[in-house]
Amino acid sequence: MLLTTSIQAETLRDPTRPGHGAIVIASTTTDNENQLVLNSVLKSGSASYAVINNKILSVGDRIQGVKITAINVSSVSLSDGRNLAMYQAITETKEN
Repeated sequence: MLLTTSIQAETLRDPTRPGHGAIVIASTTTDNENQLVLNSVLKSGSASYAVINNKILSVGDRIQGVKITAINVSSVSLSDGRNLAMYQAITETKEN
């Protein structure tokens, strides 16, 4: 009886696996992995720090090969022309 149970368990298919004939595509780097997110800005007197992707940085530091050129109260300017904002602007409204 025990032998029969183990054989039945081996023949059961895992329902979370892709079906037979499914094509598996290797994952590539997504935009989210390369996206810079401004988490916080800390200003104290003349010292300014930005927390980007959970890393504390200051003017002149580099993250993902891009240099931080300025740290403002709610934004950070980068050498490639991008400006990271602390709070993203709301561009859409929900219609009632």
